[in-house]
Amino acid sequence: MDAKLTIAGLAALAQATRLDTYRLLVKAEPHGLPAGEIGRRLDVTQNTMSAHLAILSRSGLVTFERQSRSIIYRANLDTLRELMLFLVKDCCGGSAELCHPLADELLACRAA
Repeated sequence: MDAKLTIAGLAALAQATRLDTYRLLVKAEPHGLPAGEIGRRLDVTQNTMSAHLAILSRSGLVTFERQSRSIIYRANLDTLRELMLFLVKDCCGGSAELCHPLADELLACRAA
């Protein structure tokens, strides 16, 4: 992942509704959620939700597919992984022992 895509991803998540939307979509994996359902769960109007989903989609953090009359949105976990790896790739100047607390917390997510 290059710096431009990283900045787009971070910018997309740097707003409360979009961050809540992305976290909701991560929880809804692998099935995703229709746009209307996302708006209902987060109490966001359709037009506003559409704008937020468009920003998340352009950043690559969210994908969508039409199913009949609905558009199903999904968190793109590959992009999230790339974003996180970009941020920590040079963790602590190459001193692996300084990165262990972060790595341990991330591994704990697997057990949860």
